[in-house]
Amino acid sequence: MAIEKKASHKKYTIMVSSSVYGIEELLERIYTLLTAFGYEVWMSHKGTMPVYSNQSNFANCLQAVEHCALFLGVITPYYGSGKDDDGVSISHHEIRKAIELRKPRWLLAHDHVVFARKLLNDLGYAGQQARDGLTLKAHSSSLGNLRVIDLYEEAMLSEMPLRDRQGNWVQQFNTDEDAQLFATAQFSRYQEVESFIKEHLSDPVAVRDAIEKQGSAS
Repeated sequence: MAIEKKASHKKYTIMVSSSVYGIEELLERIYTLLTAFGYEVWMSHKGTMPVYSNQSNFANCLQAVEHCALFLGVITPYYGSGKDDDGVSISHHEIRKAIELRKPRWLLAHDHVVFARKLLNDLGYAGQQARDGLTLKAHSSSLGNLRVIDLYEEAMLSEMPLRDRQGNWVQQFNTDEDAQLFATAQFSRYQEVESFIKEHLSDPVAVRDAIEKQGSAS
């Protein structure tokens, strides 16, 4: 597929947050797409994240969330190997930080995660507290860690009343092509995003809210 790169004097940064295992090819595709559309892409898999040697991996990742313009999170059945003392992964912290900062964000969730949540809900294990007593067998082939369901629910802002949720769109995907289509649809309109930001540059809150609204409505 030929992609025409959009000309621009300024590249807006997109941070791509995800575990890596099992989706290396998808991350390569997303990186190629976004750079072709004219963005500067921060992705640990490609080694393009801003890294400071006097900071930990966690600190570098969270600082990148703070400084990126846009945020793309990919929730997969694999939770990630880098965890803090409480067992919370780096990518989980990144998505939490993006939500906390109300970053313009777009989120993808693999359908294995979505299905597992629905199944556990049907079995009477709805919500993180109900799932706390459950454990997966070693080397489970369906999910690497039940915390991916917690992450999915946090991304959907499921604890908030429905009327109060903003920026809670999480797109389900099954194949790499599904995820690639979503990324193309959301981020190919580089010139629209650029002109919108310039027009509203004097009001950062309006920029944030309107981009979130655009992402939720797509």
